Amino acid sequence: MITNDNISEIRLAFPALNQQVNNRQLVYFDNAATTLKPKVVSEAIAGYYNTINSNVHRGVHHLSQQATYAFENARKSVQQFINAGNSNEIIFTKGTTDAINLVAHSFGKKFINEGDEIIISQMEHHANIVPWQTVCEEKGAKLKVIPVTEKGELILDEYENLFTGKTKIVSVTHISNVLGTINPIKKIIETAHKYNVPVMIDGAQGIVHEKIDVQDLDCDFYCFSGHKIYGPMGTGVLYGKEDWLEKLPPYQTGGEMIKNVTFEKTTFNELPFKFEAGTPNVGGAVGLEAALAFVSHTGLDEIFNHEKELLEYGTEKLSEIEGLKIYGTAANKSGVISFLLDGIHQYDAGTILDQLGIAVRTGNHCAQPLIKSLGIQGTVRASFALYNTSEEIDIFAKAILKVKEMLG
Repeated sequence: MITNDNISEIRLAFPALNQQVNNRQLVYFDNAATTLKPKVVSEAIAGYYNTINSNVHRGVHHLSQQATYAFENARKSVQQFINAGNSNEIIFTKGTTDAINLVAHSFGKKFINEGDEIIISQMEHHANIVPWQTVCEEKGAKLKVIPVTEKGELILDEYENLFTGKTKIVSVTHISNVLGTINPIKKIIETAHKYNVPVMIDGAQGIVHEKIDVQDLDCDFYCFSGHKIYGPMGTGVLYGKEDWLEKLPPYQTGGEMIKNVTFEKTTFNELPFKFEAGTPNVGGAVGLEAALAFVSHTGLDEIFNHEKELLEYGTEKLSEIEGLKIYGTAANKSGVISFLLDGIHQYDAGTILDQLGIAVRTGNHCAQPLIKSLGIQGTVRASFALYNTSEEIDIFAKAILKVKEMLG
């Protein structure tokens, strides 16, 4: 359990927390954008580069074999973390955006034709809108959108009404990066499968806020970024059911993903290498493995419960501030609070909060269609992680009052 007694020990594992910003102790509430990294992650990456740094899968010498073992062991660790059936179903990517583009490009190339339909939701990040939009434009297909209630919940009756004989794939976010809404993805998947339609889940926010079991969910694809779950930037994972990954054509071509090349014809490698063209980010994979081990050791349930307590406390504290409106009040929500102050632009509020040592995110959060549907230009977003405390929320609430005093 994460308590006031052991939170100090947890915070010591994150060197970035031990600094001042504008002569004030840093309060880091920008975790939905990227989490800070524990020392074990940077140590794991440095350990790889300082010792066994070598290219993988290609060398007979000792360092190459050690690097290959480390890389493939990281793949197995990811498989176990999300309970995939086979390590061949784990594709290393640069992140969630890269993974969604992989599926959109490869699936669209083979399975999307003129007049076909793709379903997404109104609360998607641009990374889960633009790739599918591009496929629709290229193929003459249609993008259909699940609407959202005022509370920030998907209207599931409307979702089912979107299905026709032309529906080819559903791609939705697990958790909204703006509203914090935790979507009922298992139900979403069950509905789609009733119509024999595969489902991709954007798990960029989901991976760090809920225990993921891809076999239990029965999703066809699930993707996430390493840097959202205390791992290195430039790393990510695409999980895909083996039968789907076998059907899809390669996303990128070049080295590593080939089996045989002649000037007349190229045959492609087996899974998972078919989708991993070029030299992989081996050090990043090792760092991601260290991050997942850190999260598992800390305890997933303990982290989730701690974040829930912070969300409840933060919502209570901010709701007491006159003129503050919270956007996203779903019944099932993660540790994200997006808000606006009456008469104060979100950028101005964020700038003053930074002067007070508090890191938050401002703007449209790469979700312009959702923000527009709310009738606003953007929000201030505070998002919590395992190392945050209720005392920091108290500091935050006082800082908001200072913002009102200065700008209101």
